Amino acid sequence: MGRAALLPLLLVAAAGRAGVSAAGGPEVRSLRGSWWLANGNGSVVLRGEVPGCVHTALHRRGLIQDPYYRFNDVTYRWISLDNWTYSRTFKTPFDDRKWQKVNLVFEGVDTVAQILINNITLGRTDNMFNRYSFDITSVIKEVNFVEVRFFSAVSYAAEQSRCHKAYSIPPACPPPVQKGECHANFIRKEQCSFSWDWGPSFPTQGIWKDVRIEAYNHYHLIYFSLTSFFEKSAQQWSLEIESIFDVVSSKPIAGLVTVNIPKLQTQQTFSVKLQPGEGSVVLLVNINKSSTVEAWWPNGHGKQTGYNMTTTFIMEAGYQIEKSSKAYFRTVELVQEPIPGSPGLSFYFRINGRPIFIKGSNWIPADSFQDRVTYDTYDTNCCGLEASELKLN
Repeated sequence: MGRAALLPLLLVAAAGRAGVSAAGGPEVRSLRGSWWLANGNGSVVLRGEVPGCVHTALHRRGLIQDPYYRFNDVTYRWISLDNWTYSRTFKTPFDDRKWQKVNLVFEGVDTVAQILINNITLGRTDNMFNRYSFDITSVIKEVNFVEVRFFSAVSYAAEQSRCHKAYSIPPACPPPVQKGECHANFIRKEQCSFSWDWGPSFPTQGIWKDVRIEAYNHYHLIYFSLTSFFEKSAQQWSLEIESIFDVVSSKPIAGLVTVNIPKLQTQQTFSVKLQPGEGSVVLLVNINKSSTVEAWWPNGHGKQTGYNMTTTFIMEAGYQIEKSSKAYFRTVELVQEPIPGSPGLSFYFRINGRPIFIKGSNWIPADSFQDRVTYDTYDTNCCGLEASELKLN
């Protein structure tokens, strides 16, 4: 018998809705829209959109030409070498005295920045792919001034490389013909923005995803995910549900969680207790054996069947949370077994028990500037698959 490593499928909560009851639910207000944008010495000041980046703001205001035109990637290198600041003033959209906790949340900051509100430093960012949340309960006012002071990603990567003495990390720089930037491996940023084999170098700075104010009492759901498993011994599908909460209360909060998947005739209720602080609740839901589960298949091998699922949290204090998502079921096995006449092992995947040829391909980013990418962009450019240096996390 060969060796097979069973890989569970991580099912991130699908693009469904997360709702709360009208009474007692959190206040959420987006700060997207028009911000002020200035370079390091204040010689360039303009309005910039959030989500957005410096390059697209300059282009939209007519201060630079199309970055893709001719050799503008080299001509506009000065943009990424400068340190830019996003700022705006906003009125607190609610009575902050009614809330136990108020957070300033950034879904995506590109990349190295200092975050301030009312001239108080909240923290720093250094990862384009992370979500950052800052507690502003004690510093928020009726009128607030928020700043995001960026530091050049090119300069930061170079400095990180200089500080690293233990061993070399290749490649130090891309080939000269790419006209790119060095030390991309020293920063958690979209790697292709430092250039790739035939792509331009545009090391962007900006707030590339939503930024918002969140205010809540008692507790708040901040993360939700699903993972499916097939238990061979029991011949049964299961779902592991992980929910991460921020609990403001100084005492544990008890309650009930009900998971309902109507098409699979599955409904289970769990007693839970949320501990003070940030922590997770993990639930195991067994799918009704009398229901036929249609597996998810790769494109061309079958349907991508998904099941509507509702998870409802009813706690003894606070408000009801209802999370709607999709559940998908599949098994993925990496098969490594001896090959007659060879010192090595096989390397292939079985999906739902069936060997499937999986060829390698990577996604060229649809645009060097992520704020210009929409779902329509993906619909019209989905087939442009070539080698890419996009690092996703």
